[in-house]
Order: sequence, then C-alpha cells, then structure tokens
Amino acid sequence: MLQSRLRPGKKGIRALGIAESFRKDVGGRSILAGVVQRADLLIDGVVMGSCTVGGMDATDAIIRMWTELDRDDVNVILLSGCVISWFNIVELPRLHQQISTPIISLTYEESEGLTEVIKRRFPEDWMERNRIYIANGERTPITVKTGLRIYVRALGMDIKTCEEIVNRFLIQGRYPEPVRVAKIVARSALNLLNDGRLGDF
Repeated sequence: MLQSRLRPGKKGIRALGIAESFRKDVGGRSILAGVVQRADLLIDGVVMGSCTVGGMDATDAIIRMWTELDRDDVNVILLSGCVISWFNIVELPRLHQQISTPIISLTYEESEGLTEVIKRRFPEDWMERNRIYIANGERTPITVKTGLRIYVRALGMDIKTCEEIVNRFLIQGRYPEPVRVAKIVARSALNLLNDGRLGDF
C-alpha cells in the first residue's frame, strides 16, 4: 500500500490524469495525453504518448509516459478507463508495481463484463486479453459530490481515500479535471495529426 503518500486535503496534491483519443479507421495509433494538475487546479505538466489501436501495448505506453514525465511530486494517477484504444487493456497491477504510485481507474457506465465481447472480437488472443482484464479486478461504484455515480478500481489506497481524491479534483459532472483536460489535449493532438497539419508548425 502506498497510501502514506496520499493526503487528499493537501493543497498541493498532484494528480496525473491520462486519457486517450483515437479513430479506428485512421492511422492505427491512439494518442495518449497526460496532464499534471494540482488540487487547486493549477496545471503544471503535460506528457504525450501513443499506443496501438486494438493492440496490447497500452501498459508499456503509460510506463514510458511516466518515465518521460520524470516527476517525483505526482501523488496519484487518474486513468480514464483501463480498456482503451479498442480493447488495448491496461494491466493495472503491473502498472502499479512498475511506477510505485497509487492509481485510480475511472469508468462511467454500468457493465456486465467484457469477456464475451473480447472473445468475439479477438479470437486469436482473447485469452491473454481476458486474463489482463480479469486481473484488474472488479469495479467499485461510488457516488461523487455532484450526485452522479462512477465506477473505480483503486490501487494503493482504500476506497474512502479514492472517493476523497476524485471529489477533490471534480468541479462538475463526473469527470475529474485532470482526465477531462487530458481528453481535450489528446483529441486536439489527434485532430492535428489526422488533418495533416503538423508540418505547418
């Protein structure tokens, strides 16, 4: 447990929010963006990455982003889902072990599980994908301060601390600010690449 490094009431607590943007029919790559944000909503870091749409490299991509960011003041990672980029499943226990930092994986809809979907869409390697998915554990529903329900997987903290952290970074709706801003950055970067305008800069 790494809960000793988490003090949700601390003004300067920092979260790294990670979100993605991709198009199945374009490029085969998903853009990942990471935004470092303090609980007082000051943004003081951004890191970019990518993984394969429909691949199995999301965990390694996030580890590379963490290494590139090279920050020792980030207290927690807020990950916008662990099944990203068309079933490129983040292996949460391995990520947690590699980066030695608490993780909250957030999702926003009810689900009866993905095993059958994975089996149908990925017949060649569905067993390995499903192993990773199952190893990530069950989600826990929480009701955030806006009155909405979200679903979390928390590593390195108890569920009470998880709730406190999510609420600390929440302004409206159900998306904590670091992942909301990261999603905007990822989408903008993907649009820039897909429109072929990168060479104009």
